[in-house]
Amino acid sequence: MNTRTALVVRGGWEGHDPVGSTDIFIPQLADAGFDVVIEDSLEVYADESAMSGVDLIVQCWTMGDILVDEMHGLRVAVENGAGLAGWHGGILDSFRGATDFHHIVGGQFVAHPRDMVDHEFVVRPERVDHPITAGIGPRVRITTEQYWVQTDPLCDVLATTTHEVRPDAPWNEPATVPVMWTRRWGRGKVFVSTIGHGPDDLRIPEIRTMIGRGLIWAAREEAESN
Repeated sequence: MNTRTALVVRGGWEGHDPVGSTDIFIPQLADAGFDVVIEDSLEVYADESAMSGVDLIVQCWTMGDILVDEMHGLRVAVENGAGLAGWHGGILDSFRGATDFHHIVGGQFVAHPRDMVDHEFVVRPERVDHPITAGIGPRVRITTEQYWVQTDPLCDVLATTTHEVRPDAPWNEPATVPVMWTRRWGRGKVFVSTIGHGPDDLRIPEIRTMIGRGLIWAAREEAESN
């Protein structure tokens, strides 16, 4: 059986602690049989030889810019079957001007109306048996940033959260937005979680479980691996 390769690309804005956050999941990937490669530069995306052997890309890179050849390499890798997975700003607030990237991910962060807020997310009834959400919820309360995201119709939404009407807010009715989703892109699979501001979020048992499962879910199947 061939060993699959997980590429962890981490950097960008340090406020999301890309090193500490990804370090939580690296042992799980290794235990699952992945050869884990860590990169602190986006340049690897432009390396065709390196990207052709990747089965899973875990990105934790908030804001910043991605060059044309880097974006091309990432897109080709996913379309050819590499999984792409991430959480919070490391995938939803990456490369704000790169609409090609947002197209692959299926969504984009636009706001968190308050900083840390007590709220709940709800696993969708039709997704309670999904391998990522099985046994979770159906309702989980957390205190962290409540992301407002804009997503596209091809996302398979696993869980949602609702921004309630508030006296200090401009919206006039509750707004329910995705918290976690998957999607297919070419031959690749994509997993996204809005939750994961930093290591404290990622150590919450339900969050750690779902994200860990999501990483494995997104990876290229072993039978398809090079």
